[in-house]
Amino acid sequence: MENISTIKSDILKEESFLYVLKNGLKVYFVPKLGFSKKYAIFSTNYGSNDNEFVPIGENEAIKVPEGIAHFLEHKLFEEQEGNIFDEFSKLGSYVNAFTNFNQTAYLFSCTDNFYKNLELLVSFVENPYFTDENVNKEKGIIAQEIKMYEDNPGWKVFFNSLKAMYHYHPVKEDIAGTVESITKIDKETLYKCYNTFYHPTNMILFLVGDIDFEKAIKTIEKNIKNKDLNTQNKIERIYPNEPKEIKNRYIEESLSVSIPLFNIGFKDKDVGFDGNELLEKEIVTNILLDMIFGESTELYKNMYEEGLVNNSFGAQFVASKTYSHSIIGGESSNPKKVLDKVIENINHLNEVGLNKEDFNRIKNKMIGHHIMSFDSLEYIANSFTKYEFQNSSLFDYINILKSINFQDIEKRFKSHFTVDNYILSVINPK
Repeated sequence: MENISTIKSDILKEESFLYVLKNGLKVYFVPKLGFSKKYAIFSTNYGSNDNEFVPIGENEAIKVPEGIAHFLEHKLFEEQEGNIFDEFSKLGSYVNAFTNFNQTAYLFSCTDNFYKNLELLVSFVENPYFTDENVNKEKGIIAQEIKMYEDNPGWKVFFNSLKAMYHYHPVKEDIAGTVESITKIDKETLYKCYNTFYHPTNMILFLVGDIDFEKAIKTIEKNIKNKDLNTQNKIERIYPNEPKEIKNRYIEESLSVSIPLFNIGFKDKDVGFDGNELLEKEIVTNILLDMIFGESTELYKNMYEEGLVNNSFGAQFVASKTYSHSIIGGESSNPKKVLDKVIENINHLNEVGLNKEDFNRIKNKMIGHHIMSFDSLEYIANSFTKYEFQNSSLFDYINILKSINFQDIEKRFKSHFTVDNYILSVINPK
């Protein structure tokens, strides 16, 4: 088939194929010969952060209720004739969906009936069915889900940490919205969001497994509803001006837990990156987090031996073009003492410097882990889609990782871990 482009990675010994439909939809494929499992994910570059934008065909920006992206995801599973979960179940496949801050995705995995499953995936995502009645019914269902998460200690400690770090950015708001915000959602606004963000040029369909790509393309082209749509201009998304400073140093709440939960957050002052610059920043920061807070560090060993932390202790970095932060968290009988130890360790490292041997060891470990991750179809599909929406590529990851040097780590340490950009979020026992 013509018009299929190929990218190869000699290091990974993998290749990816890309076919672009006339309506702008990008279809990617990574072959995994001999794998019995097959995986497909249909994603839109649209998440809970996209609450203010200029709708397609209009000139003025609108602000929509918090939680509408997640609400829309729920509604797409409901068709005029019933629930789409039942249709996938008849085909013996697993189907799911998720909404995060920047993306909404619909996915399935199967061993048999791949092309029938693919037909069903394309069909239901491209056929929204919103009525006053089914929208109002969904409000009650999602309100219950929101209330359930309000009692979830891990969820609350995380979102409280975002609320402490951010003044205005929508990343601080719950992905599902609030009970109050979802009451303002109506079918007209849902269609407006759908028509803007579910346009093929804002979406990616990614396939991975032992699949006939040309047959898959023919299946997609036969069943895609909007095949004759014109390609769309870039969506104008509007985000508030977020101060570099944190909002609150400390936030706490009491829930039903036996031991306090904590998140220590470091708000990134250095934002605005995209593409491979953002990917490099993510990789550098993840190396750095392992060097400072990993299980092999003296900090972790000492806190563990003192009984200050347990094996729930860990660190993560989350990055986007408009925000980024590191979070160190876990369980502790004395979260404030953990914070003191963390800040004391950062000050110590500022004086004595980071360890180059630790850097080399962790970098090599990450290279090995990344190569091994290509045995997971879920990892390939989810990571590939995430990085494509960030204007980079999963295949660039290994090259960027190999190019990072110790000076990159030192520079990032100085800029990210400062004495004025950290917060502490705690969930105490009732």
